[in-house]
Amino acid sequence: MTLTAASTVAVLGATAVAMRTLISRQAAIARRRIGKPLGEQALDADRVWRGKKHPGEPVELLLLGDSIAAGLGAGHRRDTLGARLAKGIARDAARPVRLRTAAVVGSETSALTAQLAELPPGYRADVAVIVVGGNDVTHRVPATRAAAQLEEAIGILRARGMPVVVGTCPDLGTLRAVPQPLRTLASRSSRQLAAAQARAAQRAGARVVGLARAVGPVFAENPDEMFSIDRFHPSALGYRRTADALLPAVRAALENPPPPEPKP
Repeated sequence: MTLTAASTVAVLGATAVAMRTLISRQAAIARRRIGKPLGEQALDADRVWRGKKHPGEPVELLLLGDSIAAGLGAGHRRDTLGARLAKGIARDAARPVRLRTAAVVGSETSALTAQLAELPPGYRADVAVIVVGGNDVTHRVPATRAAAQLEEAIGILRARGMPVVVGTCPDLGTLRAVPQPLRTLASRSSRQLAAAQARAAQRAGARVVGLARAVGPVFAENPDEMFSIDRFHPSALGYRRTADALLPAVRAALENPPPPEPKP
């Protein structure tokens, strides 16, 4: 190796070490800024949601995934993502909606199978909604692995005859509490995961809603209104906008459910 080449390698190595150190420090800063002011338990919104003129058998709605699916950050149970979706379905279908939330705060995609295992034997939802991915990005889970785990969970749901809607990983670049350049790296990683999730979900027969594109811009432009007090999870308004983005796909899944996949 020539002296010039050796010098170049040494400089690149030192730069990589410095970058890793910088990213580690910025991650620690982000953790301190965000903290856990909301705790680790979302409000319990599971109940039958109905309007005064909504009789009949309830539509069964299942929520799976992470803290967004669980509704952490909402100040009232009516403002959680599940409740927002339930009320939207009830309004459109003129029927009551029974919400079941299997999502768990802090979950990575690998936790989906455990969430499914906790469902009552024989349970079947009219539509299942999955929102997951943010924790995979922050814990640096490879996108290919997380996407494969998502595809497996969708396959289980489809084999049980449940239509599935997937809200792909939100754009973590909207998090102002995360300093640069870590925020840019998080944005890139979350978008890469969202793309992998979309491909996996479509292969498995689920409907896909790209949350980064659907609600990312409004979160970036109005962070004080869209985020809760931890500046990481959605506020009541943030959940309302997220539910609005998901509802068209949920309606379509209810109105035109695909045939069930063969059981694995």
